[in-house]
Amino acid sequence: MVSVMLGPPLGAAPIPVRFAEGLTHGFLSLRSLEGETLGYGELLQVPRKEGIESRLVLRFRDGSLHDEKAIFTQNKFFTLQRYTLVQNGPSFPRALEVSLQRDTGQYSIKYREGKDGREEHRTEKLELPPDLYNGMLAMLLKNLRPKEKETVHIVAFTPKPWLVKMLIVPDGNEAVQVGDSERRAIRFMVKPDLGWLKLFASLLGKEVPNYYFWILGGESPAFLKFQGPLDPEGPVLRIELSSPRWPGLPGQKSQ
Repeated sequence: MVSVMLGPPLGAAPIPVRFAEGLTHGFLSLRSLEGETLGYGELLQVPRKEGIESRLVLRFRDGSLHDEKAIFTQNKFFTLQRYTLVQNGPSFPRALEVSLQRDTGQYSIKYREGKDGREEHRTEKLELPPDLYNGMLAMLLKNLRPKEKETVHIVAFTPKPWLVKMLIVPDGNEAVQVGDSERRAIRFMVKPDLGWLKLFASLLGKEVPNYYFWILGGESPAFLKFQGPLDPEGPVLRIELSSPRWPGLPGQKSQ
């Protein structure tokens, strides 16, 4: 494959801030579509001098790791400033370390195909659109109105970089039980618009899956669930909110 080195798309506009982000620490479960527990994770947000640091860490039972960090500002609009990604272990097709810097447009990739492959490294520059949101999709959806459609971009590393347009479409709502109360969760579909790249995917016999997010709306929107791949070549997984367990208490069975 070759990497896409395109300038910023015409009309690419950042997402305005309706609900500012801040200090957060949430716990997550990672499951297959069949419901098998594959691992656990944490979502952390900490205000830093350069902006809000948002970090998603997923630890698989097979020893794999997904560690994704986005540092962004939220002065009227959400703006990604810096992005890093680490993936390794048997749940991923390659060991991968990525960093992306907005002010210079420079990215760095270090990867190794398979367990015994040779480590490769490259550092180059990309022209980044103002609506680039790697590692930020869930928080952006909290800022969209229930029936609002939007288009943003991410850089997909396969391991070479592809600038991909992501079409965000409200996809109905679902009932969710919170204690004895029933709430309604807004379901968003995020569809990669690959353009002519879709032809390459079809020729390789690969389907490009959509991503789904469930967001609790209202005056204080909250992320509830995600469904999609963590790697463009990986399986579709589910990430959901989880609660801490207290060992030794009745009804607190370990998984």
